[in-house]
Amino acid sequence: MSTNVLRTADGWWTVRGDRAVPVDTKAATTAELLADRDAVREAASSGGTGTPVADLVALSPVTTPCRVVAQMVNYRSHARDSGFTGDIPPAFFRKASGSVSGPGESIVRPSHVRLLDYEVELGLVMGASLPVGTVVEERDLPSYVAGLVVTNDVSARDVQLTKTQFYESKSYPTFTPTGPHLTLLEPDEFARLLDLRLRLSVNGELRQDRTLSDMIVRPARALTLLARFQTLDAGDLLLTGTPGGTALKAPPKAVEKIGSLLPPAVKWKAFFTSQAKNPHYLHQGDVITATIATPDGRIDLGEQRTAVTDAN
Repeated sequence: MSTNVLRTADGWWTVRGDRAVPVDTKAATTAELLADRDAVREAASSGGTGTPVADLVALSPVTTPCRVVAQMVNYRSHARDSGFTGDIPPAFFRKASGSVSGPGESIVRPSHVRLLDYEVELGLVMGASLPVGTVVEERDLPSYVAGLVVTNDVSARDVQLTKTQFYESKSYPTFTPTGPHLTLLEPDEFARLLDLRLRLSVNGELRQDRTLSDMIVRPARALTLLARFQTLDAGDLLLTGTPGGTALKAPPKAVEKIGSLLPPAVKWKAFFTSQAKNPHYLHQGDVITATIATPDGRIDLGEQRTAVTDAN
């Protein structure tokens, strides 16, 4: 059975229901914790009553610095929303690990950002080194991936689109809320990945709701493609893409064709004028709730709840 691990300023905890039991470990990083699985198992099997989870302040269970890599346009529903047709080539981009924040921290919108968007994503936390040239089959996933986390790939769309700059637009501090739990899977549970359902709501309104069966490039294949050029180590994080339902959507084909005929300055002015009317972008005071779980709850990564605030 999967084990949910929580991280606080006081250390690591295993979670059972609404109670948490401290892990007797000296681990300061996620990689060090994953190397001390015996201590995690001992805490998980402890008969103690533990501490109420409600009394703990969860930090990101993925410690930094680490590598943060993300997949682009990796759900069929998101591809449709983005105006893609035909085969979607696999693509990756990096995020600064300084963007990783806790599951209850506020998302801070920089003063120059107008179009702030959300993307709930399943995060894979590496449990072992993935050297360049590694080929990962489905049966190999437990050898490389230790666990799963809820992540939100927050995006400054006006920066992303005008600069075609993913790294900057997705790397501001607090732009990768992570957690609450690091869900450590048993080897047989990886067969249930496609049952996981990603859900994201803003102010109680459901915006995203899909299972991993909507995914284009699944985890084993993604790791194989990534290992063509990128080494990963224990504690590194791979964001595996978001379903449809983000605020940003491709314009109708007719509008897109007209826009292609306009000078860039005119085109972007028209685009931002239209997008400013889109109520789905995030604003100060909005509250985002994100969850990932199987329908029966046997694998449940917990609930992430973050508010949006404007930078001073």
